[in-house]
Amino acid sequence: MIVIVMGVSGAGKSTLGEALAAALGCGFVDADDHHPPENIAKMRRGEPLDDADRGPWLDRLHALLREQHAAGKDAVLACSALKDSYRTRLTAGLRDIRYVLLVGAPAELRERLTARRDHFMPPVLLDSQIATLSVPDDAIEVPIGLATSGQVALVREALAAQDHARDA
Repeated sequence: MIVIVMGVSGAGKSTLGEALAAALGCGFVDADDHHPPENIAKMRRGEPLDDADRGPWLDRLHALLREQHAAGKDAVLACSALKDSYRTRLTAGLRDIRYVLLVGAPAELRERLTARRDHFMPPVLLDSQIATLSVPDDAIEVPIGLATSGQVALVREALAAQDHARDA
């Protein structure tokens, strides 16, 4: 199983992804750690990434997921994965993909981004991410205001329910 914890910047993808991977006993990949320097520089300048910027980054992440899948290992990926086309590129040829979408009010997200230090994503890019986001039909929606432990419990319950429904 590959779980993609997705959403806009400031939603808490890395925090939930890391905690969920620990709870599931599997590997964790933070997509932010794999951006090329030119993408980070562009975002620091307040310029949104376009599809051409994201392509090589998505391919690198896909390769990491493919390695996990080939080794028979589960993994959690924290990644914005805003568009369906990005998710398709990330998961091409892989099975048992689950999506967890962190949801919250734009004002709360903006507040989180403004309070963050030492991150390349400025609050000015939030609106472009919100406009770009397309929600997968089968995403497990998790409120950003819920404590991380509550988020993990919610996701684990939903994953178990999905497994049960698939087995029925």
